[in-house]
Amino acid sequence: MPFLLPALRGSFRTYLLIGAGLIAALALILLGMGRVPWCECGYVKLWHGLVSSPENSQHISDWYTFSHVIHGFGFYWILWRLARGLPMGLRAVIAVIAEASWETFENTEFILNRYRAVTISLGYYGDSVINSMGDVLAMGLGFALAARLPVWATIALTAALEGFVGYWIRDNLALNILMLIHPFEAIRTWQLGG
Repeated sequence: MPFLLPALRGSFRTYLLIGAGLIAALALILLGMGRVPWCECGYVKLWHGLVSSPENSQHISDWYTFSHVIHGFGFYWILWRLARGLPMGLRAVIAVIAEASWETFENTEFILNRYRAVTISLGYYGDSVINSMGDVLAMGLGFALAARLPVWATIALTAALEGFVGYWIRDNLALNILMLIHPFEAIRTWQLGG
């Protein structure tokens, strides 16, 4: 593998263009899957803060955007552990591929039905394309922060984001994963305000 490293090295601009191309490919895939380009309400907002709303996950960012920043922290750590010899730009491209893959899978009927059945996302019908693109960009922000911050700061920021979002909407990345894998009725009742 070391003999391939010179061929994998590129400029920041090259990796940025590859990342932009991957995000554009994600948009085309999601459109092909029947996802709406943006909110059917007819306008696009930078932030939509009402979780129990048909506009949730339809605008550029929302409460769940914070979990995608944490994805970036996680992808940075995994790739630092497993692919430290690869150029940073290539690791970032791999992270974009991983996040775009999740965004695609997250919008399949299998996952959408699972969300509706076992989480507080009772009326959830998937992300708009612009929201998925915003999620990938949020992951990129998390990846870039993790590359620059000390490990303790990334861990503290993860805990702060999880606590902040959990407090405000009774959901966060950890609860979302837990409820998708093994739902607990007591947690769902609490999330619904009971």
